[in-house]
Amino acid sequence: MEILIYHAGEDDPDKCTARRLEQFSLAELHRSMSAIPFGLVLNPFAEQALSPADADTKRLVALDCSWERAETARFEMSGVHRALPFLVAANPVNYGRPFRLTTVEALTAALIILGHPDEADALLEPFRWGETFLTLNEEPLRRYAECADSTEVVAVQDDYLEDPDQHA
Repeated sequence: MEILIYHAGEDDPDKCTARRLEQFSLAELHRSMSAIPFGLVLNPFAEQALSPADADTKRLVALDCSWERAETARFEMSGVHRALPFLVAANPVNYGRPFRLTTVEALTAALIILGHPDEADALLEPFRWGETFLTLNEEPLRRYAECADSTEVVAVQDDYLEDPDQHA
């Protein structure tokens, strides 16, 4: 799977997971959205959830910008836009907060849902807290990966949002 990241350059360079992925040759960073070819774009505001039905994609695209700007960031990249379902962050800045994933957490979750767990493990390798992300989200990631399509993913997500403590 080709991993591309639009890098807005807004995060603290010492905490930027996208830069670390590039440093380890695990992803390709771009400074221009127009330079990114068509792919499956991880967009938290997409109308459809990512699901195993999207598994035929060859290119996964993420947007790396600060969370303060995430809602106003423009997703003008060409491609199929999908939102990740409910997951909890394990990174030191947003630990335990739902939906506040770093770029590497989002890409890892997408790879697992799309049926590429070995590639997901490789992405997390450079991060001390990487294994914690997988542990915190083990059940939902497994369940999302077992779904047939976006409708089923949303049903599983709704189960978590109804009573997240039940799954802790």
